[in-house]
Amino acid sequence: MPSTFDVRRLVEPPTATAGHALEVAREWCGPALVNHCLRSWVWAQALGESLGLSVDDELLFVAAMLHDLGVTEPFDAHLMPFESSGGAAAWTFAAGAGWPASRRERVMQVIERHMWVSVDVDEDPEGFLLEAATSLDVAHADPEKWDVALRREVAAALPRLDFGPEFAAAIEAQASRKPSSTAARLSASGRIARGDAAWAAERSSRS
Repeated sequence: MPSTFDVRRLVEPPTATAGHALEVAREWCGPALVNHCLRSWVWAQALGESLGLSVDDELLFVAAMLHDLGVTEPFDAHLMPFESSGGAAAWTFAAGAGWPASRRERVMQVIERHMWVSVDVDEDPEGFLLEAATSLDVAHADPEKWDVALRREVAAALPRLDFGPEFAAAIEAQASRKPSSTAARLSASGRIARGDAAWAAERSSRS
């Protein structure tokens, strides 16, 4: 069956600065986490288009690439929640890219909010999209919001590899050191394992 979606085009960074954010992700994240970041961008972009949202594509791409830096060893803060340490790293990246202070704050805010239970789309469309996208990719939440062919082709082009077990272990490590964090809530919920099983079942149903 011919491809409906050009996934290689979908994952292209929208700007040179966005491309540098992808370089950062590839430098400090393992392959499974990089693919998660890229899938999250595609899911966010697709949902935004389907809802007719006007978003800052560069900011959203940078946030998608850097949102999980806080679970990687070089950026894992001892006390700070991982989404806050990742947000701080993204703020620093944005400062180096020459973004104004307000936009640095925005990318940090979007990353911090991706761990919220929900984000108001009118208040923060980029935060709303990243939260929804990462929830789909981690927990297989609300898959009906995305075209099934898109899900199939993105999952094939950007395979999950060992993302489920690796991410579960990273979140459990965060939870054990930071018991009041959002990571602890996620770890206790079982959503990572259930999501990984749901993605595996979806993949098996297509084979």
